[in-house]
Amino acid sequence: MASVNKVILIGNLGRDPETRYTTGGDAVTNLRIATTEAWKDKSGEKQEKTEWHTVVLFGRLAEIAGEYLKKGRPVYIEGRLQTRKYTDKEGVEKYSTEIVADRMQLLGSRDGGGGGGAGDTDFSAAPASSGAPTKSGGGAPKGGGAKPKTDDFDDDIPF
Repeated sequence: MASVNKVILIGNLGRDPETRYTTGGDAVTNLRIATTEAWKDKSGEKQEKTEWHTVVLFGRLAEIAGEYLKKGRPVYIEGRLQTRKYTDKEGVEKYSTEIVADRMQLLGSRDGGGGGGAGDTDFSAAPASSGAPTKSGGGAPKGGGAKPKTDDFDDDIPF
């Protein structure tokens, strides 16, 4: 049976990134990202719940995160869940589940403002990518803004 291990997060950094380097010289950056869910309960009161996520980035993606991300900045992360086992200072074995990111998109303006749009910059750890940032069009269609052909559709759905 096939399986999928995919995580997509859009949240805000809870603190500045922590970047360190392996003995081989590769960058490793740890992030703490907060995602918040808001809803109204049965009595109409607004409720809110914040989840904290540990994200780890490697290589060029880690270097970029360490350079451009700051506390409070909104960020989009794609990656996979990974659980690792370690022994703490007292010799107790512990487990840590974290997100290993393979794609990151900086959201908002450089000053940490949110909202997305023209200030979004996309980074990927994919081997086919050069690692260079690409500007996101803020949701605008590519190809000069031309309207897509609608006569190619067979269905009667109006949207």
